[in-house]
Amino acid sequence: MNQVLKMFQSAGPEAFSKMACQMAPYFSTISPLISELDVNSCIVQLRFAKDVTNHLGTVHAIAMCNAAELAAGMMTNVSIPAGARWIPKGMTVEYLAKAKTDLTAVASGEGVDWSSEGDKVVPVVVTDIEGKTVFTAQITMNVKLG
Repeated sequence: MNQVLKMFQSAGPEAFSKMACQMAPYFSTISPLISELDVNSCIVQLRFAKDVTNHLGTVHAIAMCNAAELAAGMMTNVSIPAGARWIPKGMTVEYLAKAKTDLTAVASGEGVDWSSEGDKVVPVVVTDIEGKTVFTAQITMNVKLG
């Protein structure tokens, strides 16, 4: 089992989320909660708070990008083969509706071939508390096998 996945299962979502923000401090700007993590799946919760809003009083676009990248990165980390490495290479996003509530970012690796090197596109869907999709991302991860 992947070391990061072991840490998540051992520490639990709240403690693990804090550790993730210590390892990559920029993620702390959105105070995320990595609520679920497994091979091919990661769920990140983003609370609606003044710190993540824009001039319209909605969740800022870059806060949603941040949550999407965290979800995709964590999911990629626990899905790639042992000894492999990854780095985000690009992100294409769509802002579909104003985000006025807490949000949930779901990264899915289903259908991604993690056994080979190269660019892997990870889809992330961000929904509000009513289940409405407010944002989507396609995050390209470059994977190198070790």
